Amino acid sequence: MSFSSEHQDCMLSLMSKWGKPYKCQEFDKAFDWNSLLIQHRRIHPVEKPYKCEECGKVFSAHSALSIHQRIHTGEKPYKCEECGKAFSTRSALYIHKKIHSGEKPYKCEECAKAFYFPSLLKQHQRTHSAENLCKCEECGKAFYLPSFLKQHQRIHSAENPYRCEECGKAFSYPSTLKQHQRIHSGEKPYRCEECGKAFRRSTYFHQHQRIHTGEKPYQCEECGKTFYYRSNLKGHQIIHSGVKPYKCDVCGSMFRTSSDLSKHQRIHAEVKLYSCEECGKAFSTHSYLIRHKLGHSREKPYKCEECGKTFCYPSILKEHQRIHSGVKPYNCDICGSMFRTRSELSKHQRIHAEVKLYSCEECGKAFSTHSYLMRHRLGHSGEKPYKCEECGKSYSYPSLLKEHQRIHSQNPYKCDICGKVFCTRSGRSKHQRIHTGEKPYKCEECGKGFSTHSYLTLHKLLHTEEKPYKWEECGEVFYTC
Repeated sequence: MSFSSEHQDCMLSLMSKWGKPYKCQEFDKAFDWNSLLIQHRRIHPVEKPYKCEECGKVFSAHSALSIHQRIHTGEKPYKCEECGKAFSTRSALYIHKKIHSGEKPYKCEECAKAFYFPSLLKQHQRTHSAENLCKCEECGKAFYLPSFLKQHQRIHSAENPYRCEECGKAFSYPSTLKQHQRIHSGEKPYRCEECGKAFRRSTYFHQHQRIHTGEKPYQCEECGKTFYYRSNLKGHQIIHSGVKPYKCDVCGSMFRTSSDLSKHQRIHAEVKLYSCEECGKAFSTHSYLIRHKLGHSREKPYKCEECGKTFCYPSILKEHQRIHSGVKPYNCDICGSMFRTRSELSKHQRIHAEVKLYSCEECGKAFSTHSYLMRHRLGHSGEKPYKCEECGKSYSYPSLLKEHQRIHSQNPYKCDICGKVFCTRSGRSKHQRIHTGEKPYKCEECGKGFSTHSYLTLHKLLHTEEKPYKWEECGEVFYTC
């Protein structure tokens, strides 16, 4: 049905004179159009006539059904003109666009802090009006409403009046009980329209949506880096403070987060919780398992535009790109050496601490890295399964064979200062200490520094007066052979 402009003007004139003619009998609410009233009425009897044929979910409005069906079809009709990213809803696109514009139009007159939405501004403004806050006499915490204060006070009184009939667990608030009961029922009422993932709690749902919108509302004031979650920001800020509050009881190593400590402790316990279904190999962390699995699939979707090399993970690609850029963001606090990756820094720091976590069960010799221990173990077995087809030389590890094969083909590791080339990265690193003057291996006896561990070992013999090398012809002993 269509209306002439004259008819529409007449209708608008009547509305302005008589107000909104379509009234809801249930609530004192009125609407301009009958169609809006019909849609509103469905809230009361929970009438949901629009059903999804794919999963059976029902909706009160046809538009809501259409939006929902995009989960099954994968349709994303709303595209960002700035970066090309597509979204299934207009609201998700609207939130995403603010990342490019940086627009925060709602500003607090009290402190000039800006917000994306008026609701966030309104919530923030309550922090300035202290006279309207309800204060807890026990701990001093303030709340906007007396009901919130009353609920909070149960923490101090240890009152838990809301009990779960399923397991008997008690809670301070009815909302917390309701959330808990979803564990038993399996109910996840908060569903993401972008990917279909469902959540028990609205907070988890809203946090998840940031993955699709790209919104990172938590910013580090020190370096400007942004994060999806407050917990991630909090963990990051420890980097700037230098605080490492988590200590390993076994070796005394310090860590920034409890998760880093837990991962480290598996080295001592040799706990490997994550097993590969393909080959049965076990790993101490889930991330190591995921990396290992890509070895079976051979999938390397992330490509370096500089040299064309491909990688399993974006994080590994990012580390690789630092070779081209020369960026070394990880700094040693003791000697100032710079490294491309955190793992390289950790290995280096063991030189100063002389921490050797990995011990050989055969002879008791200890090593700073697991890879050094594995190489050492092959010395006992004598096994060298990897053979060079060019010259027939055999090696214990494929990595050693690969390094050797460069002798026949190329020397890819070049010194930026003098141009000398090396078969291995470690060979180049040792050589570069000639130019930098770096001597990371210190003698505890006299404080003298050395560029390699082998030179330090030889030097220590001067203090012990040990001469391990004997000339069989005359019986004379020497420091070196």
